Amino acid sequence: MSAALYVLSTIGGYVLTSVLLLKCPGLLHRRKKQSFCCRHISHRGGAGENLENTMAAFRHAVHNIGTDMLELDCHITKDDQVVVSHDGNLKRSAGVDINICDLKYCDLPPYLCKLDVTFEKECCCEAGDDKRIPLLKEVFAAFPKTPINIDIKVNNDTLIKKVSELVCEYNRQNLTVWGNANYEIVEKCRKANSEIPILFCLQRVLILVGLFYTGLLPFVPLREQFLEIPMPSIILKLKDPRKMTRSQRFIIWLTDALLMRRALFDHLTARGIQVYIWVLNEEDEYKRAFDLGATGVMTDYPSKLKMFLEKYPPQ
Repeated sequence: MSAALYVLSTIGGYVLTSVLLLKCPGLLHRRKKQSFCCRHISHRGGAGENLENTMAAFRHAVHNIGTDMLELDCHITKDDQVVVSHDGNLKRSAGVDINICDLKYCDLPPYLCKLDVTFEKECCCEAGDDKRIPLLKEVFAAFPKTPINIDIKVNNDTLIKKVSELVCEYNRQNLTVWGNANYEIVEKCRKANSEIPILFCLQRVLILVGLFYTGLLPFVPLREQFLEIPMPSIILKLKDPRKMTRSQRFIIWLTDALLMRRALFDHLTARGIQVYIWVLNEEDEYKRAFDLGATGVMTDYPSKLKMFLEKYPPQ
């Protein structure tokens, strides 16, 4: 009986301590400080309202909408120019089956007149006058006070080095966050410039979730400053439910249930880690994310998210 009592008291103490630190992480961890806090994030500049990752999209999001943050993607050209583009291959976006890394910047073709909106089913965005793939330094120069979220799309040392140099050149260490789902890319980013905040990679997200459900998270230090994750349930609206198996729907439901947790988001927020949910394009999705305690929402429709935030200001 004494051994059983000892085990029960140990487990009970662990659970109580874990719950306490989950609610009050400041007892063990120093809160991370950021120079910005973003609720309104324009995905690829707002891919549903202007051609993605163009200067026109960025200007609309910043000047017309007043977005808190621009999200964009970077690749590197044959002549080592850092360009803003989601796809490494230009087949989808420019109609030419060639990789950006195989072309000099001056030889990059313009975008097509219409591009699909990735996170909207059977939806396209038509081009205005701007169909040019911009340089990252153009974006930095045009929006010196706007936080920018950079997805480093390929594991390329030169790309990471060039982005780091540009961030330093434009004095944006406190206005930039960078990373990728790939662990190795994020590690290289961290080592290249430790002053730029980093995102959780996929591997670290899985570890984070495991720590949360085992009660260990409150005890573990975290080096990342931003958690950027999808809302799994939106996959259901992008696919034809008739073509999905029961097991696929169950996996989506389970992933959503495990990731979209108010207790997890509140704990991270209390530790100074911002939580961004992507890519949400409907009012009910915005509401769910903020109700769960997300810091910010990433959207293809900056105008729609702006109207929502005006209707539902932060409490």
